[in-house]
Amino acid sequence: MEQLLHYVWKHKLFPLKELETTDGKGVEVIDPGLHNRNAGPDFFNAKVNIGRTLWVGNVEIHDKASDWYQHHHDRDPRYNNVVLHVVGEVDTDVQNAQGEYLPQMQLEVPQHVSEHYEELLKTDSYPPCYKVIPELTRLKVHAWMAALQTERLEQKTEAIRHRVELCGGSWEDAYFVTLARNYGFGINSDVFEQWARVVPLSAVAHHRDDLFQIEAIFMGQAGLLELETIPDYYQQSALNEGYFAKLRNEYLYLAHKFSMKPMDFKLWRFLRLRPQNFPHIRISQLASLYYQQKAGLSQLLECETIDQLKNLFSSHVTPYWETHYTFGSTSSKNEKRLSYSSLNLLMINTAVPMLFAVGRHQGKEVLCDRAFDFLEQLKAENNYITRMWLQVGLPVETAGDSQALIQLKKEYCDKKDCLRCRFGYEYLSRNK
Repeated sequence: MEQLLHYVWKHKLFPLKELETTDGKGVEVIDPGLHNRNAGPDFFNAKVNIGRTLWVGNVEIHDKASDWYQHHHDRDPRYNNVVLHVVGEVDTDVQNAQGEYLPQMQLEVPQHVSEHYEELLKTDSYPPCYKVIPELTRLKVHAWMAALQTERLEQKTEAIRHRVELCGGSWEDAYFVTLARNYGFGINSDVFEQWARVVPLSAVAHHRDDLFQIEAIFMGQAGLLELETIPDYYQQSALNEGYFAKLRNEYLYLAHKFSMKPMDFKLWRFLRLRPQNFPHIRISQLASLYYQQKAGLSQLLECETIDQLKNLFSSHVTPYWETHYTFGSTSSKNEKRLSYSSLNLLMINTAVPMLFAVGRHQGKEVLCDRAFDFLEQLKAENNYITRMWLQVGLPVETAGDSQALIQLKKEYCDKKDCLRCRFGYEYLSRNK
């Protein structure tokens, strides 16, 4: 497999016998070069001794030598400075675009590396490299976790930048979309993001001082003020209470005023949702948050402590929803405030990446540093991924740990991308 040959070359996991070209010249790899994942030779600026001559240039790797011609490198000037062609099987000589024959070396993948790699690909249990994790030093684990943590923040930053583009360059609107998305808490995240995009914040701002009107716009744009969204057995009760009709009438007036159109209510998912996660409850909490002027980006950027963050994101429902989960369905009175775990998730998935993204955008390292500090202060997420890593001996104490391990699971384990994983490297490197 060419990918495995790349890995062996990059990490110099060569067989114990001497390396040599097909014409018998000894090969000493001083520097394998810089791995190139874009167009062009596979490794740039490698340093290799071939015979008694030091060559500095590029290296190309293939399963078979004939792949050189299948990929048309013999006609591509970018491959004229290849100083060594490394292959799994030499089945032909190769020439570059200048007609020059290239030195070739057949590289064997050490048996223990090949066997370990097959194990990593075949195992269905996660993480597949679990056997080596207890043997790793704290320094190695910490270094990889720190890199994964940064990688995950960078990934979230790209998602936020994309939202900024979709919001016409408005970071304020993109923040509201990000906040709303995370109010979906997984099951309805995509729908909440779609909802936030159809909520005209410029129109809502005209009614910022009226919580009822804010909730009317929020509920109406979600499509939840259509009578058919209420189950038949609750419709009469909802109509008798009057709150549904008042909200709907207010929304119809505001929708006409601001030319608003609601989204399709059928997008919302209720199956296997706990009542406190029903869209009605989460939207009411967001309405309260907006009314209290706690849903703005400037307020987030002013937070310097975890307590300030908790206070910023703490919200409760409007009075009607203290005794309801859906229209017409009554419940015991409860302010339905965000739980501690929900608050923790909002801070991890909204506040931290937003601070990091704005810090990168504005060149303010203090915001990026604050994002990392918050991750180290916040409690780790408790989910099947973190529990899995905990069982194999990895520490999961802070949100920084849990975010790193979620990144590891989703971007490396799930994709069987063990060759880019440092734990995978340690596993492949074992000579037993």
